[in-house]
Amino acid sequence: MLVRMTTNAEESQPRPRRRAPAGAAVLREDVTEAIRAAVFEELAAVGYARMSIEGIARRAGVGKTAVYRRWRSKLHLVLDLVSALAVQGLPTPDTGSLEGDLRLLYEVTSRALRHPVASQILPDLQAEAARNPDIAEALQKALREGQDGVAKGIVTAAQERGEVRPGVDHDLALDLISGPLYWRSVIIRSPKLPKGYLAALTRATAAALKAL
Repeated sequence: MLVRMTTNAEESQPRPRRRAPAGAAVLREDVTEAIRAAVFEELAAVGYARMSIEGIARRAGVGKTAVYRRWRSKLHLVLDLVSALAVQGLPTPDTGSLEGDLRLLYEVTSRALRHPVASQILPDLQAEAARNPDIAEALQKALREGQDGVAKGIVTAAQERGEVRPGVDHDLALDLISGPLYWRSVIIRSPKLPKGYLAALTRATAAALKAL
């Protein structure tokens, strides 16, 4: 048997640094984003119950292992995406008036809720939330927190301008601001808003907030 003897000089040499992982060992951000986009498309196309990791991977143009390396299951994948919505939220309008802020918020929210993907995903996730408490919690958090910060920002700015009295109940204000449009777009799923609806809703909501 040949045994390689190590000299003192060799032992004193610094060990070569390990190279940073590359290729398959790195979770590429472009692949992650492609998977996220594929999840929304797959949810809109087949719904949560029929959605599969195979379908997501195929739509994203990746292998199943790429999905499983990021999420353990489709439940964890959807929970992650829904929870991210709460973090991103909506930008708080800053038009200089209560009615201007409300009108801009309603225009942005209306377009978002009536987008073909969102209009399919939200009702399906609501139905799934009735059977799955994890999805229910994540969906409630995403919808609540996503709107709550914006509503508080609008009311706080209106209070600073003297349009709304101090001490307004923020939970009630959130219900007044977010409830009507969400009801019509997501629950009733009206195919088209009546002419002048957003303008009328803006005036009514502003008047209600001032009356609190």
